[in-house]
Amino acid sequence: MMNSASDPPDPPAVRAQDLSVVRGPRTVLRSLDFTVPPGQITGLLGPSGCGKSTLMRAIVGTQAKVMGTLEVLGLPAGAAPLRSRIGYVTQAPSVYDDLTVRQNLDYFAAILDPGRAAAERRRATVTRAITDVDLTSHADALAGNLSGGQRSRVSLAVALLGTPELLVLDEPTVGLDPVLRRDLWTLFHTIAADRGATLLVSSHVMDEAERCHRLLLMREGRLLADDTPDALRTRTGAETVEAAFLHLVDEAAAASAPEKERAR
Repeated sequence: MMNSASDPPDPPAVRAQDLSVVRGPRTVLRSLDFTVPPGQITGLLGPSGCGKSTLMRAIVGTQAKVMGTLEVLGLPAGAAPLRSRIGYVTQAPSVYDDLTVRQNLDYFAAILDPGRAAAERRRATVTRAITDVDLTSHADALAGNLSGGQRSRVSLAVALLGTPELLVLDEPTVGLDPVLRRDLWTLFHTIAADRGATLLVSSHVMDEAERCHRLLLMREGRLLADDTPDALRTRTGAETVEAAFLHLVDEAAAASAPEKERAR
């Protein structure tokens, strides 16, 4: 639902201020400031090892040694009430190999919605999730016999069981064929548009940036940009988001060179 001109803007789904994460002697995230708007797809993009997964773990409340301010759906990250409001898909599929697709979803649905009285509701929810990720023809197959891409889709279906307000997806399309990637992005847009959910999707594949409403571009634990794809292209004079990202990398390197020289 769109706000009228007199309505206050919706609060951000995620708000970070001076957010840092230290792991051992290494600072993984460095003083990040950003917001994730509600009801849209925000892409978290950057090369492998730049801190994307650490940031996602911080948002869902599973990352230790988080400093600064991090609010999710209006609450501190990791707050107990958020558990049923956030769906999280990690890079490694989180499924039981000795259960079928439907049995995996039945198990997780029972945890989210326990009790005999909820059995019929759970069946409908499981069927909807299986349909959403296009696994109807594999519903009775053992998860251990599925391809890597199919197992990833089972994990996504698990995350969709509770109709989450915020869906955090860590490289959900890695290793998938172009057709399946396209279909999943179509599903992501449907979830945002029809269900009003917020999606935070990480990737190191820059062409996926063009599919997002907004982008967070990261490198070496720092945030290079927080803007729309169109605004980034305009700002840098680049034709693609990938070219814009490389421009920002060069810009940041040039800005930091005098500091490194003074530190010697």
